[in-house]
Amino acid sequence: MFIHLDLGWMQHPFALSSFRIQSEEQIAIVRGLGLSRLRWDPEASVPPDTALESAATGDADDAASPSTVDPAAAAAEARRARLMAHRRQSAQLDRECSEAGRALRDASRRALQDPQAAGNDAQALSRKLLDRLAVQGEVCIRLVNSQAGDRASAHGLNVAVVALLLGRSLGLDDDEMMALGLGAMLHDIGKLELPDRLRHHDESFNTAQINAYREHVAHGVAIGRRMGLSTAALAVIGQHHELADGSGFPLRLPAERTTQAARIVAIADQFDKLCNPAVLTRALTPHEAVSTLFTQHRQRLDAALLGGFIRMMGVYPAGSVVQLTDDRYAMVMAVNSSRPLKPRVLVHDPGLPRDEALLLDLERESGLGIRRSLPPARLPEPAREFLAPPAQLHYFFEPVARDPEPS
Repeated sequence: MFIHLDLGWMQHPFALSSFRIQSEEQIAIVRGLGLSRLRWDPEASVPPDTALESAATGDADDAASPSTVDPAAAAAEARRARLMAHRRQSAQLDRECSEAGRALRDASRRALQDPQAAGNDAQALSRKLLDRLAVQGEVCIRLVNSQAGDRASAHGLNVAVVALLLGRSLGLDDDEMMALGLGAMLHDIGKLELPDRLRHHDESFNTAQINAYREHVAHGVAIGRRMGLSTAALAVIGQHHELADGSGFPLRLPAERTTQAARIVAIADQFDKLCNPAVLTRALTPHEAVSTLFTQHRQRLDAALLGGFIRMMGVYPAGSVVQLTDDRYAMVMAVNSSRPLKPRVLVHDPGLPRDEALLLDLERESGLGIRRSLPPARLPEPAREFLAPPAQLHYFFEPVARDPEPS
């Protein structure tokens, strides 16, 4: 049975709030949650073996004659069903991402008044994110339409999602991933000690303002110690502005004197700042941000980790607006790190009604690919209205259940 838990994502121990029951242990855990009701999705559930056998053998009396099936109507219905499933999954991911963002916001707000409790809350959120990454199978980085607490917590969560996916691809162990997640989420926690006007670096800052801004690193390490964070997590907070060529701050440490986790977070932090800057008119598309990191920042970032990041995110990361090789416009919705050149896209097809919009997995579309990326402003008006590219990008994990290959 495929079930939906009507609880917040942080209120149960499962990696997902919607999943297929696989074991007696899961049933026991669900019973222990104290729910008065449980939602069941028959369409996503697997029939009992007897039903499968019956379907396999067929029943002549009940079987529809092939001549009565309208191929065009069947294709339209399949498109509608796939779009509805996508929207249900999107809504669920939006809720879970928003909840994670609010949890990070609340932990950050408590950090100055009750640092130990804030540290416990941050640990719980990091563990929840790791549990999601630990699910069987593949994990995509997915574009979500989330209000993740506030700008600071949205940035922290974005950096954590990207950093943890890169850490997973590198095979980091559980302790390393835990420290990476905590350090990534809280890398800017020291900005709580700064006036609002100094929390985001601006090119107009004078020397005194630049020095004051840079103090957020030392403040962050001090707050992290009071929160009871591990040495490895504190190193991420203290070193995320250091650069591989030794030109960073506060200590101008070269790559070999910083931790791998800090170098991962430096890449994820820079990527999100390019996509979601303080001044939105300066925002780059995800495709432009990846290109900028490679062409303008590769001397200052860990080259091996940057290569792994680009392979994971793909040339066209989630949120990129693209033109396909058949000239249709699309938006990249999710990228699987094992197949980065073949993302899942939402396609604007003028010949189809909105409720039959095409969701394509380019891995399965023979002869169809991406021709180019382009800024949303260059989309034709009908395509821009249909695809509605977001002004700010939010990412979250999406465990992928692969559909059976078409016969």
